Amino acid sequence: MKIFFFISIFILISNCSFNLVDDHHGVFYLDKKEKKIKVKESNTNDILSILGEPSTKSTFDNDVWIYIERKITNSHFFGRRKLIINNVMVLEIDEKGILAKKDFYDIEDMKEIDFDENRSESLKKRNFIYNFLSSLRQRINDPLGVRKKKREQGSR
Repeated sequence: MKIFFFISIFILISNCSFNLVDDHHGVFYLDKKEKKIKVKESNTNDILSILGEPSTKSTFDNDVWIYIERKITNSHFFGRRKLIINNVMVLEIDEKGILAKKDFYDIEDMKEIDFDENRSESLKKRNFIYNFLSSLRQRINDPLGVRKKKREQGSR
């Protein structure tokens, strides 16, 4: 009976995975690929061949392309998750298709941002990055647009 108990415990433990699971989204190795892109030298074809399609595009005076890399891992066996990589690159492309401006933000840049607690939530003007991140959060929470469809059907 003891042998059966030890064998069953061994089988249960051996089936548990000790490898940590990583969730990687966006452009892999964005920090290395961004060094290949040069301001006032690279064009849209160069950018697309190095990085692929951007995570999002926007058109103002110039085109703005945003690339994202995010990697989350389980920090231990109880499912606690930890953000390892959070890179964002914002490219501004002029009307000729040449890279005019490049901004790269990593996880350390996120930690340096100070938030003003006295600021009101009802500000009328929101910047592009805030609107983009809100849209991204909405897509993550409802990737298929199911909630939006239910709201539209309920209001009819």
